[in-house]
Amino acid sequence: MAEKRSLRTPLITFQNAKSPAAEAFKVLRTNLQFLGVDKPIKTILFTSAGPDEGKSLVLANLAVTLAQTGKKVLIIDCDLRLPVQHKIYNTPNLRGITNALAENLSPQPYIQETQVTGVSLLTAGPIPPNPSELLGSERMTSVLTELKDEYDYILVDAPPVLAVTDAILLSAKADGVILVTLAGQTQINRAKEAKEQLVMAKARLLGVVLNGIERSRGEGYYYYYYGSDE
Repeated sequence: MAEKRSLRTPLITFQNAKSPAAEAFKVLRTNLQFLGVDKPIKTILFTSAGPDEGKSLVLANLAVTLAQTGKKVLIIDCDLRLPVQHKIYNTPNLRGITNALAENLSPQPYIQETQVTGVSLLTAGPIPPNPSELLGSERMTSVLTELKDEYDYILVDAPPVLAVTDAILLSAKADGVILVTLAGQTQINRAKEAKEQLVMAKARLLGVVLNGIERSRGEGYYYYYYGSDE
């Protein structure tokens, strides 16, 4: 699967900044900057229709690309059922966003610096019994509002849309949503259903990322971006 397959070298934008895949992330970064000209986009939610479509890796690599332009970026891992950002960035996950939400604490002490200059990470923390309630709470809104003043971009890793309600609940709290699909795996009808659910929730769908396009042997995987600001 996409994430398991790519975890050997997950941060291609950090490890090989001149690769075709890294260049594609720069295109994604540029498109997001254009979309934010009239209406600022600071909090971006990443989700997918189903599991193993690469949303977490797309988010992690975009964070690096944004930071390379001098931006201050925070990743929040809100995939509270299957968090992976701490694995991608090789950081501890003892405490994180769940502690800030469940214990009504400031998230600041749980934010970790990563090996990438400009990229910070608020991991998921302990997996709670009630992820949807925590993520849909007013406390989650307050946390995002507090952190917006500290960072240029906040990238939120959310669970798949069709698996649980978490992404739909979070989408209302974000400035925009990116739907990630995987070439050869994501079914068109499921991608459409995920989009429809986001639109019904009045989320601002920024576009769709199609990843996993293998250009040629040895070049790895390419990422394409299709924008739509409806």
